[in-house]
Amino acid sequence: MAISHDEALMSPSLLHIQDLVTVFPGPRGDLVAVDGLELSLSPGEILGLVGESGCGKTMTALSVMGLVPPPGRVAGGRIIFDGQDLLRVDQERLRQVRGAEIAMIFQEPMTSLNPVFTIGRQVAEGLLAHGALSKRQAYQRAAEALAKVGIPDAARRMKAYPHQLSGGMRQRVMIAMALVAGPRLVIADEPTTALDVTIQAQILELMRRLQAEVGAAFLLITHNLAVVAEMASRVGVMYTGRLVEICGVRELFAEPLHPYSAGLMACLPAMAERRGQRLNTIGGTVPPLDALPPGCAFSDRCPRRFDPCQEAEPALAEVAPGRWVRCFLHHDQVRDRSREAA
Repeated sequence: MAISHDEALMSPSLLHIQDLVTVFPGPRGDLVAVDGLELSLSPGEILGLVGESGCGKTMTALSVMGLVPPPGRVAGGRIIFDGQDLLRVDQERLRQVRGAEIAMIFQEPMTSLNPVFTIGRQVAEGLLAHGALSKRQAYQRAAEALAKVGIPDAARRMKAYPHQLSGGMRQRVMIAMALVAGPRLVIADEPTTALDVTIQAQILELMRRLQAEVGAAFLLITHNLAVVAEMASRVGVMYTGRLVEICGVRELFAEPLHPYSAGLMACLPAMAERRGQRLNTIGGTVPPLDALPPGCAFSDRCPRRFDPCQEAEPALAEVAPGRWVRCFLHHDQVRDRSREAA
């Protein structure tokens, strides 16, 4: 998936992440939370990013937003948004982009919303920070945004505090905050976590409708493959900070190629029922960043591992047009495609 810097700047992609490396200092050197990530997102596209907790999904989002918590830092790569490398612009330009052009729906509204400020102030704050509107205009736009996301009696709710709203209403506020300035890219980090099934369905339907109305691209981060199936057109699977598979959602559900992707799919009750199999689990846990196994990071948990898997890290290779997999099991397909091209 690697392309040159000049090609990335000229790419039709809205967002192109190129060889991104994000690290945190550890007692024996840097711990790599995002390791050489390559990812692109087209205007208006919904791309899902899935994997277990600790696989680097949220850290990818925070890297794009310029919000990696200290002492962590982006140590390398490029994050090219609309032709500009966000890792090489000044802080003033980054502040202009954040909120106005790229917005983020954070994972837990109760920790993301300020408990001492009213809902209206917090939704209007992003508009006021960019200085385009008066206070009155910003508050009017905030009330309109709250109404658009389905909050009843929005003018009155503007005066409420976060603790006075239900979990579903707080999540709607977070979506209103993200969309109020009309961003071109929205990063949604586990937007339905901790919500009951009915509220989850309402939030997803709301996001789908708003995406169609405003035309924004969405990077949808979740551990829930059912959410990806309902919302996204493409999906990337992450493990220990690396992308192990990326393809169309239909391709992944029809035939996951990486053993980790297959393991995630087998954990879905609907998939197990459809195939007449028992509900599966993936043995073991995601290894800590300072204790990764040699070779492929998934090798210790992989039911299909063989000798090369414990000797070297496989490259992310294109095994079919638009389909990339990081697995030695499929490297023969790459060689076959190379012979055909020759």
